[in-house]
Amino acid sequence: MNFSGSYHGDDVQFLLKPLALASFVEVADKERLIQSGQRHYSEMLSRESLPSARYLEVFAAACAANLERMAADCLTLAGLIARRRAGPVTLVSLARAGTPVGVVLKRLLAGVFGRETAHYSLSIIRDRGIDQVALEYILARGHAAESIVFIDGWTGKGVISGELHASIADFNASHGCAIDSGLYVLSDLAGVAACAAAHDDYLIPSSILNATVSGLVSRSILNQAIGPADFHGCVYYAEFEEQDQSRAFADSLVERALALVADGAAGSSTAGPSSAGAANANANANAAASVTAREAAASVSRRYMAEAMRGHGIVDRNLIKPGLGEATRVLLRRTPERLIVRDAASADVAHLLVLAREKNVPVHIDPELPYQAVSIIRNVSDG
Repeated sequence: MNFSGSYHGDDVQFLLKPLALASFVEVADKERLIQSGQRHYSEMLSRESLPSARYLEVFAAACAANLERMAADCLTLAGLIARRRAGPVTLVSLARAGTPVGVVLKRLLAGVFGRETAHYSLSIIRDRGIDQVALEYILARGHAAESIVFIDGWTGKGVISGELHASIADFNASHGCAIDSGLYVLSDLAGVAACAAAHDDYLIPSSILNATVSGLVSRSILNQAIGPADFHGCVYYAEFEEQDQSRAFADSLVERALALVADGAAGSSTAGPSSAGAANANANANAAASVTAREAAASVSRRYMAEAMRGHGIVDRNLIKPGLGEATRVLLRRTPERLIVRDAASADVAHLLVLAREKNVPVHIDPELPYQAVSIIRNVSDG
């Protein structure tokens, strides 16, 4: 089945199979099973909890500080997509971090650029690939392969981008089509995205929350409950509906992006500029420096990962999560050994400090850190 989670029906179709899990796995048990190789992370799910009152205050502060930046980057990304795709656009966001971005992009592509746009959100899983049943469904609905654009929130080390390239190469070979496997993101820290609005580590507000900013949908699941003809699975957190912020968050982003378009058009000296024209100028300016920025980000990422693995005595690179978005994910749903921040006084790491305090995670300060934050996952073999 497909459904829209807590979003409006025309905002997105989740190509996920809702599951009624009989049991959730405790975070510590999940970590042990993952690292021992007994279970893949996609086979298990830990129950999410609602954020504390203090954490919601920090989320509100993050929105006040960075929602304008995120809206501007969504507008830039929409302009880049409009320029790179002719005809109807089929946004395929990677659940979950890509979903809120995809919802906003769909509205901007239609409302600002006048483009016919569909939006689906599907699962991609490290070491398991993209949901091919979901991709087949999209093509069966009549969407052209060349219209597909893959959307995510950000890149960390570039693992999902690599998974996407490999999965789509296999899919194209087996289905005789030519889907572009390039990833479109707001911030590309790893320097691996085909297209990005930025490459710096800033706090994307939607990275702070889990289901309550992503349509009340869980991380995707691929276990014995998923048959060969099924979409990958998920849990819908209906019990969180009163605290859901998904629609309001997307509405706020679109409202701010449209205000930026209006301001740009009003401030232009050109007589009667179109909204799309003003936004396209923004996209063109961004594209000029994108190659250099991407190469610089990739170089920083490679150097940092090599130094961090050596410095922390870590063999498994999956235990290192660089950048605000990835560091947040670790503190929300994994077992962190430590949190490293560049500047504890930065407002962008306030939510991480709250989580670290709540979970008794040690915080280390490293002024030379190339990112605002890095989380190190505890190696369970260390005891």
